[in-house]
Amino acid sequence: MVSLELNDEEKLIQQVARDFARKEIRPVAAYYDEREEVPYDLIKKAAAVGFGISKQGSLLDGAGSSLIPSIIAEELSWGCAGIALAINSSGLAAAAIAATGTPEQRQQWLAAIASDEHEVRLGAMCLTEPDAGSDVANIQTTATRDGDFYVLNGEKQFITNGGIADVHVVFATEDRSKGWGGISAFVVPKGTPGLQQGTVWKKMGIRASHTANVIFNDCRIPAEYKLGAPAKPGGSAGPGAVGALMTLERTRPVVGAYAVGIARAAYEYALDYAKTRVQFGRPIIKNQGISFMLADMAMAVDSARLMVWRAAWMAGANVPYLQAEGSMAKCYASDVAMKVTVDAVQVLGGQGYMRDHPVEKWVRDAKIFQIFEGTNQIQRLVIGRALEALPPRG
Repeated sequence: MVSLELNDEEKLIQQVARDFARKEIRPVAAYYDEREEVPYDLIKKAAAVGFGISKQGSLLDGAGSSLIPSIIAEELSWGCAGIALAINSSGLAAAAIAATGTPEQRQQWLAAIASDEHEVRLGAMCLTEPDAGSDVANIQTTATRDGDFYVLNGEKQFITNGGIADVHVVFATEDRSKGWGGISAFVVPKGTPGLQQGTVWKKMGIRASHTANVIFNDCRIPAEYKLGAPAKPGGSAGPGAVGALMTLERTRPVVGAYAVGIARAAYEYALDYAKTRVQFGRPIIKNQGISFMLADMAMAVDSARLMVWRAAWMAGANVPYLQAEGSMAKCYASDVAMKVTVDAVQVLGGQGYMRDHPVEKWVRDAKIFQIFEGTNQIQRLVIGRALEALPPRG
């Protein structure tokens, strides 16, 4: 029989993350949402107890339980998705570095984006562009070899930690005619001439997470800052960048876990409200219309978590995603988060629409999870192609 019980290490980390979310994140969630500020103090506090990229960076190399990043993501997102993303915002940059960098590059650049209790250090993964969202092969940012250097030109859009990161991992094309094969990944440290912050976006949700465009204007970096590439002139482009992009499929369970955290928060709040809100002389949970909604919410949250955990286990055990289980987990969990949060507003009625209650914030936070890290339409495309490639069953 398959056991779904967490081991002692996982249970301990889950409890620590749950306590941190309840004591540190929940009390200030509305503050940071209202002001749209990066919670630097909370990032330091989280690093002090072992959360953030310092912990997840080690997991990318195969140490520890593969469920731990998803467990942490759910609990912190239960506190506030925006703050949770700020704490773990360097994760994608770390994934790209770990996937494509040489051992020396991994040691250097992962350390450069690992916060501690004294200092916040951030990474940014610069992939999306104004004309290249899901169509990654259409990247227009260029990297031109010039002796012992590369010169980057272009603009990236909707970048988490864009312009404020200590290290930007930038995807750029060395040869557009090669499509995916011409794309490479580069690290650009903060303060490099030609690197500048563009538009800082005011968002519907996850407002504690910084999002901005990043502009590269004749940005000159040493050739050894190309991840996994030879430093000598004439080195070929890719396939390092392609490898980094493929890691997104294996990091998607964590994205799904954030969505589960939001959904769980909304479900629990609606459940407690339904037990105490009295109409027609009894709590509204006694009404079948409300109790059925809550039953559906409970089933959806649990099933989404199970999909996330299965995909996370598969990634950690190097079991192939035969049916794109990473995309399935991200897509399903984010759809669940959107429906559960909207239903939570409905359970609260007029109160749910008011900002005195947190459910309207959870709706705003949930929506982005259907969009970023690959829209759910793209996830369904990935899943469909995986199904098409399966051998006949008989």
